[in-house]
Parts: sequence; structure tokens; C-alpha cells
Amino acid sequence: MKKTVRCNRYRPFNDEQAKMVHETVLRVLGEIGIEVNEEEALELFQKAGAKVDADKSIARFDSELVMKLINQAPSNVTLWGREEKHKIVLGEDRVCIGTGGTAIRVVDLDTGETRASEIRDLHDMARLCHHLDNLHLYMLPLYPNDIPKENVDLNRFFSGIVNTTKHVMGGVYTVEGVRDVFEMCSLIAGSPDEFRKRPFISMITCVISPLKMDSHYTKLMIEAAKHGIPVVCPAEPLCGATSPITLAANVVHQVTESLAGVMLTQIVNPGTPVILGTVSSTTDFRDMRYICGGVEMGMISAAEAQMAQFYGLPFYAVGGMSDSKVVDAQAGYESAMTTLLNVLAGANFVHDAIGLFDFALTMSYEKCIMDNEISGMAMRAAEGIRVDEETLAFDVIKEVGPGGSFISHKHTARNMRKEHFLPKLSDRNIREKWAAQGGKDAARRAHDLAKKILDRPPEPQLPAEKLSAVTDRFPQIVYPAK
Repeated sequence: MKKTVRCNRYRPFNDEQAKMVHETVLRVLGEIGIEVNEEEALELFQKAGAKVDADKSIARFDSELVMKLINQAPSNVTLWGREEKHKIVLGEDRVCIGTGGTAIRVVDLDTGETRASEIRDLHDMARLCHHLDNLHLYMLPLYPNDIPKENVDLNRFFSGIVNTTKHVMGGVYTVEGVRDVFEMCSLIAGSPDEFRKRPFISMITCVISPLKMDSHYTKLMIEAAKHGIPVVCPAEPLCGATSPITLAANVVHQVTESLAGVMLTQIVNPGTPVILGTVSSTTDFRDMRYICGGVEMGMISAAEAQMAQFYGLPFYAVGGMSDSKVVDAQAGYESAMTTLLNVLAGANFVHDAIGLFDFALTMSYEKCIMDNEISGMAMRAAEGIRVDEETLAFDVIKEVGPGGSFISHKHTARNMRKEHFLPKLSDRNIREKWAAQGGKDAARRAHDLAKKILDRPPEPQLPAEKLSAVTDRFPQIVYPAK
């Protein structure tokens, strides 16, 4: 498992520009407000001091109330894995990378055909991602089209927990599902209190652009906060569609909308671990349709990471996707660009960075392998170049001297693995050796690596007694490995 890094080398705004964005956010919250379509939330906002227009379900917040509630939220949020090595602390300029979703289609690893995703794919994807060393956090990436809606939340989270010891994050669909998942996790942890101490799952809810909290997602947000579950509050303003066309205005929308979710969680349960979030993107100017492979998505998300650092809040970024329909060069360069921009900006969790393409509708096992390589390179870039006596190596240069060779020197052996990124997918053979091994392109090599992992027998990542306790308590769980 590769370590997370710290980085803030890319700053889209200067200090004055960041301040201007902040002041505009406060004006939107104070003068325009948020439409709140959940009665309990509207009442909570009013009791906290917001000005509420009940006839229009609009809540407005003065700057003092906004900053008071933001400052109640933790500056750092710990996302626990079920192994200590998978513990992640989101906040400041720490960076980690993971999957995202929720896609409704998957490219079948055996047939190569694109089909509706099923519960078995969620289990297989978790098994695959458990072995990807540049993936720090597993976000449930698929929707199981073969599972009744009332059982989706429980089955999705179980599929992650049973197949990986990394932290599992996911969207939720029903209040009952939130409660079932909390009970399942408490059973695994030993008690509700033990789970709250080390929450190994987190949940995602949404604020709807432009400037709207709908009833369904807001109920889910309140329920998760009541249970003390770490909550992500993303918004998805799209340039020219649900936000103004300009990038700066899109950032204003996202920050405003996500802060509304942050504030609500702190009213419901002060100190709730909450994460400012974005799925912001742009639109295709020909038909104003959503796109996810544009460089602007990376620029916007990097700017929003800077604003999260301005507020001292953990941040859930978006990057690493592609609008390509196959695992090709477009899938590579689009994914690499937005992942790199996010990582260099110090975005805390770059989600959607592993496996997604086709306008975020489709997940590919092969692309998971490719994106794991991209993520490793991006994280290496974020580490930067270490400069000290060991890396400047004057004594080594002097010892070897003009015309000498550094190949056999101890300094080379001592530093080669930690100084350079070592790829697992990229081909660096001479042409003759590459041809002798089948002349495979990156997509085919990725397919072979994914098959090698998934052809192994499933190894449940839960102790047998915990696994039995969960499946006995929740017979609606579908477990393909059984």
C-alpha cells in the first residue's frame, strides 16, 4: 500500500481571488439563500438563526452564522480501514485517491461487452481494488441493477466490507438503508460506540444545483449525521447548465451548496465528521450535455480544493474520468490530466479516479488497472524532488569521477526504488522482447492483470464468525462467493 502524500503546488487562485470567491459565497448565502425542501431541515436552520421564508422554503444565512457552523466542523476527518495501514486522515493538503460512482454499466471482463452492472460486479470490483496499491480508499463504484431498491444500500456496503479492509465510502438511497448499514457495521465493530470510535465506512449525500436541498437527500444527510457517520456533502454544478458558464462562478456555486450541507450536519450533531465535496464539471457547448473528461473539471476541482483549505475543511474532489467509450489513449490522457491537477492542488480525496469512463456511466476492470498506474505517477509527482546531501550526491559524483559509471554504486541500489516510480502496467521492454511477449497494448495488459487477480478464489476480508453474524442477521444480503 503506497502512502498518501502532502502537496499544494498548484494554486488556481491567488490570495485575493480566493477572498473574492469567499465573499461572493457569503453574499449568495445571505442575499439569495438555499431552497430547502425538507421540513425538519428548514426548522433546524431557523432554530440555528437562519432567516427562513417558509412560503418559498428559502433559508438565508448571515456571515457570522455561516462561519460559526463551519468552525464547528472538524478540520480533519479520519476514515478508518479495518487494518491500521488503511487509516486515512482527510484535511489540510493531504492527498489520497480512490474509486467513485455510481455507474450503472460495466465492461464484462470475459466478453468485453458493456452490460448492466450486477451485485457480482460490486464484489469483483472490491476484490480487484483491494489489490491496487495506489488506491487508498474504496468508494462503491457501481449500482446493482439486479437487487431490489430497498436492499441496495445494505448489499452495496456489504460487498465492499467483505472484500477489502480499506475504508469503504458510498452513496445511500433510503433512510432504512442508512440504519441497516449502521447496524451491520456496529455488529462487525462490536457495538455502535466502537463503530463510532473507528468508522470504517462513510456516506455520501447530495445538495442539488442550483442552490437546492431536496427532501430525499436531505433526509439521508440528517440520518447519517444523527448516527455520527462521516458524511460527504457534494454538489454538482455544471457550467452553463446548473451554474453560470464561467469557472469562477461554478466554484462559487459548489462551495455555497456544499457548505449548506456542512452547516446542516453541524446543527443536527455538532462535531459530525463532514467533508466538503464536489462533482463539478462542464457541459458540451453543442448540446449542453454533461462531460467529465475536460481539463476544466480538474481546474475547477483544484480551485475548490484551495477553497476547502481556505475554510479548514476536508475535501472530496473529482477527477480521473474520461468521456471515451473504450480503454484507449483518450481514456488515458483525460484521466491523467484531471487526476494530476487535483493531486498537485492538495485535494484530500480524489474520487472517481479509478475505473470510470463513458460520461461516468460505465466502469471498466481494465481501466482500474490503468488508472492505478496513473494515480501512482500523480502521487510521485506530488512528492516532488527531495534535496539533501544524500540526493545531491556530491561525494558519489566525486568518487565515480569523469567517465565512470554509477550502475554498480551502493548509492544507486540504496535510492532506486524510493526515488523512482516503478510501473506495473507500462511496457519498458525493447521492441523485440515486447513483440515476443505478444505485442500487447496497455488495454490488453491491463485485462491480463485484472484477470490474474480475479481468477484467484475469493478471500473474505471478514472473520468467519463476523461474516456469519452479518448474513444471519440480514438474509437479504446476496453474497456471490457463498
